[in-house]
Amino acid sequence: MMSKKRKLIRIILLFCFISLFLYFNNHWLQTSSYEIYSERVPKPFDGLTIVQLSDLHDATFGDKQNRLVEKVKNLHPDVIFITGDIVDSNRYDLENSLDLVRQLVTLSDVYYVTGNHEVAVNQVEEINASLKKLGVHVLTNDAKTFTIDGEQLVIAGIEDPLMKGLDYPDKAVTDSLEEAFTGIRGQPYSILLSHRPEVFDVYVKKEIDLAFTGHAHGGQIRLPFIGGLIAPGQGWFPKYTAGKYERGMTTMVVNRGLGNSIIPFRIFNRPELVVVKLKSR
Repeated sequence: MMSKKRKLIRIILLFCFISLFLYFNNHWLQTSSYEIYSERVPKPFDGLTIVQLSDLHDATFGDKQNRLVEKVKNLHPDVIFITGDIVDSNRYDLENSLDLVRQLVTLSDVYYVTGNHEVAVNQVEEINASLKKLGVHVLTNDAKTFTIDGEQLVIAGIEDPLMKGLDYPDKAVTDSLEEAFTGIRGQPYSILLSHRPEVFDVYVKKEIDLAFTGHAHGGQIRLPFIGGLIAPGQGWFPKYTAGKYERGMTTMVVNRGLGNSIIPFRIFNRPELVVVKLKSR
């Protein structure tokens, strides 16, 4: 009898441990910080602090997203980027996402680009209109130029390639970048918001200085010494899942995201906020 009780207690303890492990892996927010040094960063923009959020997928962090908002607030952002998938096509709840955005726009300017889930749910126009009404800068294959003391910086954003109905996004992303940078004169320091990291080659070819992406969910399950296990658009053992990647003049930051979609749990892969500080050499 005692042996059965011990087994039951062990099963209960194991269940409690797994439950707590999964809870903290999916709700305990983590901040990843990077400093980007480049002689191309204009001196007036030295120290610019960017906070990036990605792939909310209708997840909730506290009442009315208060835990997430407080995290962002404590980072003192000069600008906030949202790189797609603020909703989930399997459980569309725009109001939950707008609870977050209403508070973010009180902290700084907010820039947003679509992800594949906004396209999949077939509500891009509704989502964009709701965000614009709140004061969000929705970038749809366009760019904004900022000039301080005669020096320029460009923030550009492109729509998810699924908008063009293509299975392979390289051409769609190339076309969108060409459209976004039409009319930009000279070669100012360029910051790009784009949902997808798997087209890093395109960003390099187009000589983007700094690209912010998401989509990969950190590989969903992160294995020690290996990294992410699987990511949309990249398959098993994906190359671009988290952190900073550099090639040529291009740096790409991949945000692990906040929520989940088809796979309900993150393993060794906590929800992430990214903060980037620009540094002029």
